[in-house]
Amino acid sequence: MCGILVIIGRAKDEQLVGELSKRMSHRGPDESDLHVTEKGHILSHERLSIIDLHSGKQPIQGTKTAYMVHNGEIYNHQELRDGVLKDHTFRTKSDSEVIVHLYEEFGYDFCNMLDGDWAFVVVDGDDFIAGRDPMGVKPLYYGLDERGRIYFSSEMKPIADQCKTFSTFPPGHFYTQKTGFVKYYKPEYEDYLKADQELDLELIRETLTEATRKRLMSDVPIGVLLSGGLDSSLTSAIASRLLAETGKKLHSFSIGLDADAPDASAARKVAEYLGTEHHEVHFTIEEGIKILDKLIWHLETYDVTSVRASTPMYFLSKAITDLGIKVVLSGEGADEIFGGYLYFRNAPSIEDFQKETIERVQKLFTADLLRADKSTMAHGLEARVPFLDKAFLDMAVRIKAEEKMPKTYEGKEKYILRKAFDTPDNPYLPEEVLWRQKEQFSDGVGYNWIDKLIDYCATQVTDEQLAGAAAEFPYNFPATKEAYFYRSIFNKYYPQVSAAQTVRKWIPKWQENQDPSGRANAAHVQADTEIAKTGATV
Repeated sequence: MCGILVIIGRAKDEQLVGELSKRMSHRGPDESDLHVTEKGHILSHERLSIIDLHSGKQPIQGTKTAYMVHNGEIYNHQELRDGVLKDHTFRTKSDSEVIVHLYEEFGYDFCNMLDGDWAFVVVDGDDFIAGRDPMGVKPLYYGLDERGRIYFSSEMKPIADQCKTFSTFPPGHFYTQKTGFVKYYKPEYEDYLKADQELDLELIRETLTEATRKRLMSDVPIGVLLSGGLDSSLTSAIASRLLAETGKKLHSFSIGLDADAPDASAARKVAEYLGTEHHEVHFTIEEGIKILDKLIWHLETYDVTSVRASTPMYFLSKAITDLGIKVVLSGEGADEIFGGYLYFRNAPSIEDFQKETIERVQKLFTADLLRADKSTMAHGLEARVPFLDKAFLDMAVRIKAEEKMPKTYEGKEKYILRKAFDTPDNPYLPEEVLWRQKEQFSDGVGYNWIDKLIDYCATQVTDEQLAGAAAEFPYNFPATKEAYFYRSIFNKYYPQVSAAQTVRKWIPKWQENQDPSGRANAAHVQADTEIAKTGATV
């Protein structure tokens, strides 16, 4: 996990590029390297050492003239080395190096061979290719400056004031000057009519287990973000079992306003049940408000949900890296795949439900994945997301939609995921956690967090300012004082129209209250009586 910056085009000051790259040095606190090619193109890299700690520095040169920088992890790198790349000579043991050799072997047509989460650029003379993983787990931006130079960067910070236009690099695509953007990731599930897979609980369990196993690949210690909700608890349970096979103990981390916060108390139960080395972090509302300015600079978004949820994640990430842990597993993606958000209960039809799950999966890179990456990488911590494994996605999204709909199982969201891990002989989780109702992360840290945040923002924005928001922010103007406050901070650091256009607001469908908090859905008030139910039998 790192920060990459590449400039295609001559006559850019090398020292300036190094300074631009350093704007995201938080992404790679271990090492910084820069290379100028014979043609004058520049590749820069801020490194967080995860695999091959000693010889994996980047940019990495291929067999001949190609150079590559990469952010992320390639989980099948050894399989590629032993297979299609067996005749290539490798300079390092880094998982990243397979990318430049795949380019040498197959030209542009290799992205589908990579199993992992990644963003990369390969430069070979005046030829180059940039690519981003299927779901956009790893961030990537591209831009064009006044002289026609092309920029690629892990964050907006290095390029926002250098480019006349810039944008988010689309997930599941690669780009070359010869081809333009090419969509290489074309899963069958994108045709919502292909949701034709019969339910197989054992396959759900096995595929998610394998997705988690891959993400334990590391030469440094690994932990889990344990909110006490279903998704992070399942990830923790699986990882705990897999590490136990090698005699290792899992470190788990949770955060709340205090020990009585909904997530903190549930996480404690899970940690005790699993026998993890558990760490609980608390933050105050005042501390959260104090870091909003710095947080939005890191996040590069003004989306209300992202800011609310990133604040506790920011504090938790700092505590984790202070303990020397560089990698954590996280539960993003499950709610989108299985229709876990409470508003999914209101879906008017099976087709609408299925379309919404697919659309939410496709847009994860604009919200939850952006939050998961940037709030953790603010402190040099890499977050890995097993639920967004390609194989798991291809299986889970295509399960018949009626099997995922809460109304099929007496209103219980993500029923089939819960049931897949409800193994009587060897339970993965305590029953009260396995069947706990959904809490969005920004709610689960303590309900006062959102309430007080809204109150604070209201004191910082006048009625007149909000009334003039549409004139002040013509693109995607804020509709509440909270949204206005975040947008004002964002605009201070990223005033460009291109920057504003990279942000997508998260708004739930099928409910009157448009606040993105899970508590805004009427189903939330019915939760307590349903938490311990296991529902019908599959």
